[in-house]
Amino acid sequence: MNTIQRHAIAAACLACAVLALLYATAGAVKPTGTWKWFDIASEGGTALVALAWCMIVLASRPDGRVTRLLSLGLAAIGAGSWADCLDEMFSVDKAALWDNALEALVPLGMVVLTAGMVYWRQEQATLTEHLKKRERLFRDHRAFDRVTQLADAGYLRAQLARQRGGCALVLLDIDGFHRINREHGQAEGDRVLQAVSHMLLLNLRCDDLLCRYAGDRFAVLMPGLTDAAAHDAARHLCVMVAMMRHHAGGTPVPLTLRHSVALTDGAAARSPDTVLADLCRQVDAA
Repeated sequence: MNTIQRHAIAAACLACAVLALLYATAGAVKPTGTWKWFDIASEGGTALVALAWCMIVLASRPDGRVTRLLSLGLAAIGAGSWADCLDEMFSVDKAALWDNALEALVPLGMVVLTAGMVYWRQEQATLTEHLKKRERLFRDHRAFDRVTQLADAGYLRAQLARQRGGCALVLLDIDGFHRINREHGQAEGDRVLQAVSHMLLLNLRCDDLLCRYAGDRFAVLMPGLTDAAAHDAARHLCVMVAMMRHHAGGTPVPLTLRHSVALTDGAAARSPDTVLADLCRQVDAA
């Protein structure tokens, strides 16, 4: 059990105790013969289930808007259900505003929970799109780059050789990557490569293929793009990476990319190695 769960359980127990004390002091205990045990069991059970679901959400998700909305909605449903349960055992003036407000927690919690589920659906759609872009990397059981889990240069060359239509190839190079390794260590350099690869994937089409070509260089195969469209796409990728806020041990690390673009066709005379060598020379000269 993590710290968040322990705090949530403590808060739930305190809230239940406060509500029980409130009903005990502001109302009168009903004769047990008039208690509706089925209603008590169902409303009390709803409160326990809502609390359990709240614990599951807090334990299985990172903090954020979706987690907070889901947990707050479930907490409100649990508190409202517990108040309904206590209302079966204590007689309270029906005109009491606080009693009506507590009963309104259940529909209010359902509204908050619904909002959380809407944002959760949007979050899942983004993750699904990201996974679709990575799906090609797992399809053929080929070798992966150890750090970024992207396809390697060998797979990129094979795909270039198979191209039979118009295709753009973009080569991206991280500026000053050697300084990051020297000043912050190789482990931090690997984190930079992973962060950049994730940002690139999020800004590519599902049909684009992202590979780690070598070192701090990435290659993107973009089918069906003209030269102008490929240059626009490459500039967009560079801008998105430059907007990242990467930190190494609390120190901000600015990240910028250089790029070069070429149109290629597997049926053309130039081999994949020739195309890649030309792109590398252009990047080096940039």
